[in-house]
Amino acid sequence: MIHLQGVSVRVPVPGAPGQGWTTRTLLDDITLDLPERRVAFIGANGSGKSTLLRLLNGLVVASTGRVLVDGLDPASDGKGVRRKVGFVFTDPLSQLVMPTPLEDVELSLRRTIRDRTQRRDAARALLAARGLEHVAEQSIYDLSGGERQLAALTAVLAIEPAILVADEPTTLLDLRNRLALRRVFAELPQQLVIATHDLDLALDADRVLVVEGGRIVADGTPAETIRHYEALMA
Repeated sequence: MIHLQGVSVRVPVPGAPGQGWTTRTLLDDITLDLPERRVAFIGANGSGKSTLLRLLNGLVVASTGRVLVDGLDPASDGKGVRRKVGFVFTDPLSQLVMPTPLEDVELSLRRTIRDRTQRRDAARALLAARGLEHVAEQSIYDLSGGERQLAALTAVLAIEPAILVADEPTTLLDLRNRLALRRVFAELPQQLVIATHDLDLALDADRVLVVEGGRIVADGTPAETIRHYEALMA
């Protein structure tokens, strides 16, 4: 269970000339329980939805309030939370740290599979399951956008997280790869929490929430919440 209680995030920003620093509120007094298997956050750029997602694995720490993920606080037990929560970034090149997909997945498996040969075989099998066996040893820079995103997802899922958090996962993908990623997400056993501008992807969720100005302004079924969001943007 993901639980947020009275969570706000404030960051220092420079004030007017000669006035030193002030604070900017990115999230303001968010209280949520997220038990659903598929949850989507939608909202305009700068609304706070990506900040909210980053709270869930400790990439951002709450200024006030508390975040709990299966009873663990990311602020005090970030390592434990990151074993439970896998995070997929918008741009896979920001998280593919090794030269090839095979090496990247192997890196994720180092903690659980000590033997190098077994680890490589397991990494190949995971990539093959995502249809990436043919690019396993290619440079990540030679892969298509969809192949990179699937490789990054495979590396994240290799640690077998209970929860997968994805921040704008389809933004850099063409239609074919967006549809392919939607199919992959639909088949995952993990709880999935996403932030997205892709309203078709949001329709796949069990629950959709609209973030505006650092607050939750709508929360409900996908169809009704997306209608509220479209009216808000109009």
